[in-house]
Amino acid sequence: MTGGSDLLLERMTRLHPKIIDLTLARVERLCAALGHPERRLPPVVHVAGTNGKGSTQAMIRAGLEASGASVHAYTSPHLARFHERIRVAGELISEDELMAVLDRCMAANGEAPITFFEITTAAAFLAFSETAADWTLLEVGLGGRLDATNVVEPRLCVVTPVDLDHQQYLGDTLGRIAGEKAGILKRGVPVVVARQHPEALEVIEARAARLGAPVLAEGQHWHCGVEDGRLVFRDERGLLDLPLPNLAGPHQIVNAGAALAAMRELGLDADACEAGVTTAEWPARMQRLRGMLAEVMGPGELWLDGGHNPAAGEAIAATLKAMPPARTHLVCGMLNTKDVAGFMRPLAGVAERLWAVSIPGEANTLPAGETARHARGAGLVADEADGVREAIAAAVGMGAHRVLICGSLYLAGHVLRSGA
Repeated sequence: MTGGSDLLLERMTRLHPKIIDLTLARVERLCAALGHPERRLPPVVHVAGTNGKGSTQAMIRAGLEASGASVHAYTSPHLARFHERIRVAGELISEDELMAVLDRCMAANGEAPITFFEITTAAAFLAFSETAADWTLLEVGLGGRLDATNVVEPRLCVVTPVDLDHQQYLGDTLGRIAGEKAGILKRGVPVVVARQHPEALEVIEARAARLGAPVLAEGQHWHCGVEDGRLVFRDERGLLDLPLPNLAGPHQIVNAGAALAAMRELGLDADACEAGVTTAEWPARMQRLRGMLAEVMGPGELWLDGGHNPAAGEAIAATLKAMPPARTHLVCGMLNTKDVAGFMRPLAGVAERLWAVSIPGEANTLPAGETARHARGAGLVADEADGVREAIAAAVGMGAHRVLICGSLYLAGHVLRSGA
């Protein structure tokens, strides 16, 4: 059923001809018209990066909440409902509260051009500024320097791994993309830096030096890895010997390290740090599905991941390699703006076959036939399917014991909305 907020959100998409148009001018204007809610937030942890932002933020939130703190959190995009983006003092924003802040933002903005992300970010700031909490966690939407969230003065910045993605907006080299991500750094504000390509790290450290921002970088100021089946984190404060993260995949070790470095900087004790990595939940990141679609699998395993760039393809491949051996098929749908071949290339060695689908209701979906063509070019055996359910059934019919649905957060959202 469509709610009032859904209709308002639909109207907001018509306020600017472009979905993405990077600048801070419009959101600064709207925040001023709203009385600057971005200046009245609880202390902010600002998270940028290409991959792992959501997982890292989820672990930080779990740790803060385990310590007894009340936490606002802003993430994007949503999977099933828009409300997922705005968590007010630990709870998803209510329909009534979302309607109220959206109405106020629409009234303050009038007919001035503003993108959907900008006006909804201002709505989140408004909701956060009017409810007491101890912390605010903000995930960058795209880039960092000109992202709508970058109008705050944070207590801590976090930069997760930087890789190639959104090159049409952020630049075509790791250095340029890292420069955009590092745009969230502020003078004198500490920054936790996860494992990076040398080119990206050089850019981040150079900006931090110009701003006098203390750097807490993996490999220099802290170390995180797996030893004897345990997560071991070391920094100048000492050692943490913890269970492995709740979130699946080797790449979550990198995310857990960044989250732990952030939690230590925020003063959390060992118990809260352990809760951060062992209780965090983040949908569509190597998520095991057990609903109606899983019934099509019978005794097999059904997994879901929203990763969509080459680094995500490598992370998925590493995760599948680390699992017990099983005949594995992929169900894949992607957007036409992504590096499809780059995403698929690492997967050729871990899956028997790929079933290509179009993403329902998504204007920028890559047609299933094109996805299959790219898959074959990357070395995968590929066929087309009319939909996700049909693809799973076909995979099971060919003996698959593990199926992973992947390629896009938009496809993941469709799957979760369908009651997977």
